[in-house]
Amino acid sequence: MNDIVHRSSGALADSTMLADLTTIRVGGPAHELFRPTTENELVDTVRTVWQRGDHWLLIGGGSNMVVADEGFDGTVIHIATRGIDVVSQDDNSLRIRVQAGEPWDRLVERLVARGWAGMEALSGIPGSVGAAPIQNIGAYGQEVSSALEGIDFLDYSSGKLVHLSTAELELGYRTSVIKRGRVGVVVAAHFALTASPTSTARYQQLATALSVNVGDEVPVQQVRDTVLALRASKAMVLDPNEPDSVSCGSFFTNPIVPENIARALPADAPRWVIDDEPVADIVVPLGETPAPPPPPKQRMVKLSAAWLIEHSGVPKGFRLPGSRAAVSTKHSLAIVNRTGATAAEVSELSRYIAALVLSRYGIRLQPEPVAVGVELT
Repeated sequence: MNDIVHRSSGALADSTMLADLTTIRVGGPAHELFRPTTENELVDTVRTVWQRGDHWLLIGGGSNMVVADEGFDGTVIHIATRGIDVVSQDDNSLRIRVQAGEPWDRLVERLVARGWAGMEALSGIPGSVGAAPIQNIGAYGQEVSSALEGIDFLDYSSGKLVHLSTAELELGYRTSVIKRGRVGVVVAAHFALTASPTSTARYQQLATALSVNVGDEVPVQQVRDTVLALRASKAMVLDPNEPDSVSCGSFFTNPIVPENIARALPADAPRWVIDDEPVADIVVPLGETPAPPPPPKQRMVKLSAAWLIEHSGVPKGFRLPGSRAAVSTKHSLAIVNRTGATAAEVSELSRYIAALVLSRYGIRLQPEPVAVGVELT
């Protein structure tokens, strides 16, 4: 496993156009751009920018971001720190520390190739390691929280480099304490993996593609290969040679709504109960009158954003007249840049889709990308 350890260095970016740093390829210039390539440079640069009182913006892999055509009138820090360190290892387990700028899928690829299980279903997700815990990335029955032990975090309020455990991160569906407002910079992430030749198929679509049942064990490399094929079929693997992949990946999160709202949808609308907790037994001594039971808890249900979009009248490949932004021809959740689209065109299409879904079903879609100077809904 020692050959996974590596280092790289870099220099300041040649261009300050933020379109060059984002996967959807929109965004104007940055007033000032730093590209720290070592951990010490990153910490020192961020502290200096904070001390100067600059308006600041972090960019890692740039896969989850839509930046305005006017650019960013402040300081941009493009995190290019890379490195994977083995913290501990035995025959059954591996603990690693990964710097924030490490490309996510390259990390997963290396781990799977060496027989370490725990993140194989997260293959093909674009972006960098530092962004993964911020929104608790997940796919096909796995979330990063299942392997994450914690992060090293440069805290804005104190200026100190601290360690936050997974409990302190308060991870949820595509969210964390950082996404909800704790300000700072992810410097590195800590993961724990298991030595295993197989992985459990936990998601029906993945199990179907593997020709197995949910709960069956499948070779980890086969899981990765199948996930990559599934994502590619939906234009969710960012390939510079594929026009349908110039995007942010998934543009909207799947809505989570109370069960009574889900029941109002047509019967064929996909839905998944996400907190169906069993009712605890109540023991009452003989001769005593039991207390009235508590009112039933309102269950929450996850819906398919793709289904809502398509059934609101937005087909795959849809674009507004004259716009170079379009819905992917492969998947309704991806908004793609059809060569030369502007952030304004991406924003206009996003707001149009969200308005149609709200009008048709009364459900407000939430964009997944970070909006910098633009309105996406």
